Amino acid sequence: MTGVLASQQISALIADGRISATTGVSPEQIQPASLDLRLGDVAYRVRASFLAGHGCTVADRLPEFEMHRIDLTQGAVLEKGCVYVVPLMESLDLPDSLQAVANAKSSTGRLDLLTRTITDGGTEFDRVPMGYSGPLYAEICPRSFSVLVRPGMRLNQIRFREGQAVLDDAALRQLHEDTPLVDGDAVISDGLGFSVDLRPAAGSLVGYRAKPHTGIIDLDRIGGYDPAEYWEEVHSSKGRIILDPGAFYILVSREAVHIPPAYAAEMAPYLAMVGEFRVHYAGFFDPGFGHDAAGGAGSRGVLEVRCHEAPFVLEHGQIVGRLVYERMSEVPDQLYGSGIKSNYQGQGLKLSKHFRAV
Repeated sequence: MTGVLASQQISALIADGRISATTGVSPEQIQPASLDLRLGDVAYRVRASFLAGHGCTVADRLPEFEMHRIDLTQGAVLEKGCVYVVPLMESLDLPDSLQAVANAKSSTGRLDLLTRTITDGGTEFDRVPMGYSGPLYAEICPRSFSVLVRPGMRLNQIRFREGQAVLDDAALRQLHEDTPLVDGDAVISDGLGFSVDLRPAAGSLVGYRAKPHTGIIDLDRIGGYDPAEYWEEVHSSKGRIILDPGAFYILVSREAVHIPPAYAAEMAPYLAMVGEFRVHYAGFFDPGFGHDAAGGAGSRGVLEVRCHEAPFVLEHGQIVGRLVYERMSEVPDQLYGSGIKSNYQGQGLKLSKHFRAV
């Protein structure tokens, strides 16, 4: 069953005890091609980000870096610029044929909330090796906004795969011919190229820039915040903007993207040589995203952009990322957007679900 595991296969792993949790896994956590992970009851404020390393557990290493621990049970604020490690409710006992990769959920990335998964013995973030048996932890670093969190909140997600099912460029071109993956010409080179839209069809609003000094965001409060309190609008009449070092932007792709039901995709950063910026924290695109039958015609990719050392001119149509497509092991029994309250199906330029519609 080579490929990314579908929702029904994830359910089978839970039933077999390969995925377990301190309070049981709820059906709402199961997505078409991933499982949402939940925060546990305590957060450890640490001096610096770290990996456990070969032969060591995260619990072994925590005393080296821990500054203090925070009880989350009544809700607690994770402060901007600080690094926290939170044990997750879920743990794994993977078979030798199965590996996993984790990523921030879409709403997490749109808040510039750097969230990565770490494991015992881990030497990479967000990577779970074949046959891993042990706990999972989230490393959380709020970059733009301080956030209020509670146990059970779902900031990151995990995708399981058996074997290698990434489509090479030839297979990707054939898939695009069979069922168009974008609404224009496909730029295919180590994946499907993703460009930025800085010439909107109406008006001049092309994105948002996070304000530097704001209030906290309660991650359970949906649609409750005024965007103007947290974001500056970014306008352009010339098809270009200048990114400021250290600033965080929400932009949108020029292309409407399609993920057919038998495939999943992950957004990967483009080559560093093209500019001093990084695109995306939340990289998973589920089967059915942008799929007509799931109500997604015209779904565009939201770009989470952070500029690095030097100001950089970003121009309309510039390639800023790429989508890597993989085959699903099975077609999921439920697609993205189809009856599962997906927040971003059919989207254009859009802030996270915590903000009122503009």
